[in-house]
Amino acid sequence: MQMHCYSSLMPRQVDHDARRRLIAEALWRVASRQGLDAVSLRHVAAEAGVSMGMVQHYFTTKEDMLRFALETIGERVAQRIGQRVAALSDRSDPHGLVRTVLLEMLPLDEPRRLEAHVGFAFLARAAVQPGIAEHLREQYGQLRDFVAGQVRVAQLTGQTAAELDPDHEAVVLLSLLEGLAAHTLAGHRGPDAALATFNRHLRQLFQTNDLSTR
Repeated sequence: MQMHCYSSLMPRQVDHDARRRLIAEALWRVASRQGLDAVSLRHVAAEAGVSMGMVQHYFTTKEDMLRFALETIGERVAQRIGQRVAALSDRSDPHGLVRTVLLEMLPLDEPRRLEAHVGFAFLARAAVQPGIAEHLREQYGQLRDFVAGQVRVAQLTGQTAAELDPDHEAVVLLSLLEGLAAHTLAGHRGPDAALATFNRHLRQLFQTNDLSTR
């Protein structure tokens, strides 16, 4: 009984990572609705339902908070991609692998819509924020290299034309993906139409008759 009383007086352990993530997720919501110009420590604190002091405890400046939010949303997408890839029955198929990875960046549901909104907000910010620009260039470079590498695998296995330039095809595919995401967010195309366009281009690139949808 005494031990129970003493334990109830002990300070609770604070999950600092969870608090930082709570703040980052609040920033995502603000950015998705109003853009990054609307983001401030005070605004994010109100959105997260925490005190201004708590936000300042973890992030002394808006730029620190933005940098963490960008890194965190990238980790969230990467974790989901890892789960999708792990569930594939054939991870050696270039078409299936590229499709699985890139579909996680097309806003076909609410989580991906939020991520796409935030991604475009950071892309706009990159024009005036070198640190964000560098981070996005690194992410893009890794994705481009991945797609180009899978095109090369497909060339070796006869799944796509040998004369194609893998680096060029990777840039074209990622540009299509980004354009479809932007048009979907703006309501110019519905998710199903965007997905159909994406699938059609992939089938042409990898010369497959796979008609899978989502």
